[in-house]
Amino acid sequence: MKNENVQSSTQSNTQSDVQSIVLGDVEVIRIVELSSPFVPARELVPQSTAALWKDNADWLAPDHWEPDSDRAVVALQSWVLRSGGRTVLVDTGVGNGRERPDSPQFHHWQGDFLGLLARAGVRPDDVDTVVNTHLHSDHVGWNTTGTDGGWVPTFRNAQYLIPAADDAHFGPENGYANGLREDDRLLYEDSIAPIHEAGQALLWDGLHRIDEHLTLESAPGHTPGSSVLRLASGGDRAVFVGDLLHSPVQILEPSCNSCFCHDPAQAVASRRRVLERAADERELVVPAHFGGTGAVEVRREGAGFALGAWAGAAVG
Repeated sequence: MKNENVQSSTQSNTQSDVQSIVLGDVEVIRIVELSSPFVPARELVPQSTAALWKDNADWLAPDHWEPDSDRAVVALQSWVLRSGGRTVLVDTGVGNGRERPDSPQFHHWQGDFLGLLARAGVRPDDVDTVVNTHLHSDHVGWNTTGTDGGWVPTFRNAQYLIPAADDAHFGPENGYANGLREDDRLLYEDSIAPIHEAGQALLWDGLHRIDEHLTLESAPGHTPGSSVLRLASGGDRAVFVGDLLHSPVQILEPSCNSCFCHDPAQAVASRRRVLERAADERELVVPAHFGGTGAVEVRREGAGFALGAWAGAAVG
């Protein structure tokens, strides 16, 4: 990562924003629909302690934690990567007008995702590849757009890269994630099944190379098919970790899962493995939901990890 892209974590939260940095030969555009206090901090990361948050309040607040309400700050965001002449969209947000009865914050959501893409100079037909890091409702919503005839792919020229393990877990053959949540059936039917029906889905497992700079890698635990996207271009390295991390406190305490993790032990193992490589190879860590500047360097500290410099992005 170039030094000029690094700044302190004092930047205030942004809402409805478009930002960009350049890593090697890849332009990285951050699409932020919302960044705000979400849920109580230890509801989001149940194994974390009050002391962990309070002892790090000087940098957690205000970008990642609101001390007065003890609520974690979470961003709803996606990433556009311009790489090798291709436009790659990483995760597609909540989507508008969705039935999500198990998730009141996303039920009938109305946002300006396509407007933000337009501000970044990206039209739906420009997108060549859509990456769903995993199949949770806030990562697949704009896969499709509602029409009088039902749901159709929003990005009609794109190949959608979908983790095979998640497709199997959330799909009908597994009873839509064992039928535990109505949202899982609804999201598959409105955001995943139409991609299959249009012939635009590519299921992958293990490793999948997108181009010379971008590679997908399985990192299961948060969901059965959770994945990370690695960027390597010139001397710059980054890893887009999806929901492997919801808060920076999980870098300090990687044994702490979010409340949304499907397989806690597997999630911890994946988190440690990804953080170890990020520290050893100086990969910029780019989680799906961090507020503030949204990305951070990680270094080893004893048997654990510490936060390095935060990565800045110029407002577009």
